[in-house]
Order: sequence, then structure tokens, then C-alpha cells
Amino acid sequence: MAEASARIAAGGTFAGVRPRFWLILALSVGVGLYGLSYLTGHAAPPGPAHNRAGYGWLIVHASCAGMALLLGPWQFVAAIRARRPELHRLIGRSYVTLCLVGGLTGMVLAWNTSSGPVARWGFLLLAVAWLTTTTTAYLAARRRDFVSHRRWMIRSFSLTFAAVTLRLYLPLSAVPGLSFDLVYPLTAWAAWIPNLIVAEIWLRTHRA
Repeated sequence: MAEASARIAAGGTFAGVRPRFWLILALSVGVGLYGLSYLTGHAAPPGPAHNRAGYGWLIVHASCAGMALLLGPWQFVAAIRARRPELHRLIGRSYVTLCLVGGLTGMVLAWNTSSGPVARWGFLLLAVAWLTTTTTAYLAARRRDFVSHRRWMIRSFSLTFAAVTLRLYLPLSAVPGLSFDLVYPLTAWAAWIPNLIVAEIWLRTHRA
């Protein structure tokens, strides 16, 4: 992937990329690498660490979601689609596979959470929405409806990005009067619903 990125940069692919791409990419890389750290035995925070499904499910979920975060932003670089369509397809298929595995394992973890029903249903609906948007985007590409494909992929990545927003909220548990047990169930909803709303607003204002 690093070699491919170097070739892309050499070809001037980033000439029209906007600053927000770099912000999204930086956050995605940071949290994506954090997700992959579970493969090395990284200790999980209290909520996931006490999940009744077991640590193995968490490793698969976190590593797949982490890889999806690392790959996701590159799908939105227009020059990659135009100049290197085979690379775009490879990234896209890998991203879809990672999201499907991450979503299915996320459903198992959500159902077996020890953080209560608020967290259970928040994470469960996130997993369902993630699977639905990603599958819809893939099927649109298969029938060559690329306008719908791009719109659904934006929705999909807004849900993948929930891994980032989740970790932006978790430090609130250090605020006096709050606790992890209080903040974590709320983030199960706050991590993804605002993301999806922002994606929908953007799609409505950028119909082209």
C-alpha cells in the first residue's frame, strides 16, 4: 500500500485534494493503527474488555475496522478512480470485505456487551447500518450505477469513521462527575448518528 501511495503521489494525484481529506486521513490512520494494535495483545478499555463474547471477537472486529479506516479515505480521491481504476477497485473490494467482517463481528460484540441495553442497541444498530450501507454501495457498483455507489459509499465511510468519533468522546469520562460507565453507552449512539446526519447533509448539498 505504501508503494502504491508513492506512485500515486508521483503522478500528481493529490493536486486537487482538499485540506479536509488530510484531516480525515490523519484521524483514520491514527485510530486505524490503534485498532490493529489489538493484534499485538493491546489491552482493551473497560467496556470491550468485559464483553461476554470474548477477546477473540474483539481482535477480529478491531483489526478489520482498523484496516477499513486505513483504506477508506483513498476511495474518495478522484484521480485514483480516473487514472488507476484497478487500484480503486482493489481498495474498494478490500474495504467492503473488511466492513462486512467488521460489521458481523460488531453485531456479536454488541449483543454480548456488558455495558447495558443502551450500549447494546446503539452498537447493534450501528453494525446493521454499516452492513446495509456497505452492501448497497457494493451492489450499486456491480450494476455500474456509480452515482448511487459513491453516495452509499460516503454513508458507509461515515459509519466506519464512528471508530474515530467514538474515541473523541471517550475522554469525557475523565471529566469530574462523569464516568466511563456513563459515557460509554451514550457514545454507542453519539459516535455514528451525527456522522450519518453530516453525510446526508453533504449529499443533499452536493448532488453532482
